[in-house]
Amino acid sequence: MIRGLLALLSCCAVLGAQTPDGRPVRLAIAGLVHGHVSGFLKAAKLRKDVEIVGVFDPDAGLTASYAKANGFAPEILFQDLGTMLDRVHPEAVATFTSTGDHAMVVEACAARKIAVMMEKPLAADNAQARAIQKAADASGIAVMVNYETTWYKSHGEMWKLIHDQNAAGEIRKMVAMDGHQGPKEINVQPEFFSWLTDPVKNGAGALFDFGCYGANLMTWMMGNQRPIAVTAIAQTNKPGIYAKVDDEATILVQYPKAQGIIQASWNWPYGRKDFEVYGEKGYAIATGGDGLRVRLPGQRAEETRNPGDLAPAERDSVTYLTGMARGKFKPSGLNSLENNVIVVEILQAARDSVKTGKKVAIAAR
Repeated sequence: MIRGLLALLSCCAVLGAQTPDGRPVRLAIAGLVHGHVSGFLKAAKLRKDVEIVGVFDPDAGLTASYAKANGFAPEILFQDLGTMLDRVHPEAVATFTSTGDHAMVVEACAARKIAVMMEKPLAADNAQARAIQKAADASGIAVMVNYETTWYKSHGEMWKLIHDQNAAGEIRKMVAMDGHQGPKEINVQPEFFSWLTDPVKNGAGALFDFGCYGANLMTWMMGNQRPIAVTAIAQTNKPGIYAKVDDEATILVQYPKAQGIIQASWNWPYGRKDFEVYGEKGYAIATGGDGLRVRLPGQRAEETRNPGDLAPAERDSVTYLTGMARGKFKPSGLNSLENNVIVVEILQAARDSVKTGKKVAIAAR
């Protein structure tokens, strides 16, 4: 997590520049209970092409704390979302509420034709995901879901190898390993810990918090193909800390000719975000943002590669969001709404499988 935030700050410091017409993008913040908001605010404040015009959270004490830390003027602080949107007229909203509140934010922004970004995952259940999709489609607003792993050079290079070059043949197996020692163990903020350990606001525990990364990457690699079934197990190894949610989960995602294995955990001895893709003829293994190991046809042994840079507009969330707000492009790939509606389908099916102990079929559309 820290490595990702440092990379984001570095990218934004380099890429931040005045917009062509001289006007910075008017950006508002909806919610302060997601711990990633701190890094996002630091990145946004470094830029000349972004102006933070409003900050909303229903907790006045939390809002005051962030205002003091970031030098926000009292007139841009709000405890009501609708009032903020109507008063400051943002072009884009970056959302840092609980996952369960994402639909509320999107619906409010859709009514006012404002582009929205939220932290992963999209929603806590399928009903919320469909409500977000319905609001976005009806209003025509752009909606993007921010994952740290979207901005990994290793994943960009993996896409080129697996899809653009078809270097490994058709995908047969994918393995995602995501997580850390646990929210309490890495000392997340109290307001963040409170909803992460709430099964309604978060959707589950590690199953949703880190299972979403693998579901997102696998859906991307499979060209937004919906799986045919999901099987999952989850457990709580530390009930004294995580009494209401799981802290360990494994999800099996079944496709007609491929399988995905998602290992989501609040029990890793260290933080990790690794992704492996195995094709008919070769494989690629991404370890974090820059690490990539491959073995392809004709190679006698595995080799390490240095991934190339992503396109400038695709290197960090702030740049992508501002470009989206100005209509330069629509969300696609990992942060797209299409992908992330499928992600929530996988996560809800996994949660249902844990409860029933059975494989859960994904209904065809």
